[in-house]
Amino acid sequence: MKEKTLIGSGIVAAIASSLCCIVPLLALIAGGTGAATNLSWMEPFRPYLIGFTILVLGYAWYQKLKPQKDCCINQKTNFMETKTFLTIISIFAIGMLSFPSFSGNFYDNTPIEQGVFSEDSSKVVLSIEGMTCGSCENHINHALNNTKGVISCSSSAKEGTATIVYDNEQLTLKKIKKVISKKTSFKVIGIKDEQ
Repeated sequence: MKEKTLIGSGIVAAIASSLCCIVPLLALIAGGTGAATNLSWMEPFRPYLIGFTILVLGYAWYQKLKPQKDCCINQKTNFMETKTFLTIISIFAIGMLSFPSFSGNFYDNTPIEQGVFSEDSSKVVLSIEGMTCGSCENHINHALNNTKGVISCSSSAKEGTATIVYDNEQLTLKKIKKVISKKTSFKVIGIKDEQ
């Protein structure tokens, strides 16, 4: 029973550590994005959740690998108490902990209409609140690159910006801000640079 509790705690902590990155992707797959980024408040707790996951799974492995007493060696165990199950759980936890690193593979960030910067094009750098990782960048890029009139888009969670080149005959800055707020739930807090 103690081992099941440890494994459950480890899984919950591993999922929670990447929840702010997983939910937007799940919302995108499900066809909605409304409040998908509202879990970004959890990002500052990510290091603690990762540490907790490692400690719990480490202790579960210690319990599983420590020498057994003679009375317990021949007891039949169910699947959830085996090394195989603990291995599966550990691999799942590692996948959840590293999810922000590979989440970009799930997004198609190719603009629907690729073009080049011309006299009908404008470039704007927007300050965006709430981006915390590469998954946030991919979420914003995906939403904008699937908007008619966007020529290119790149976001930076580190700088908290999105750089958008768009055809100003098809798209306005107001519409771009609306796409970001409606499709990603991130908040545009200002314009850093406009050309």
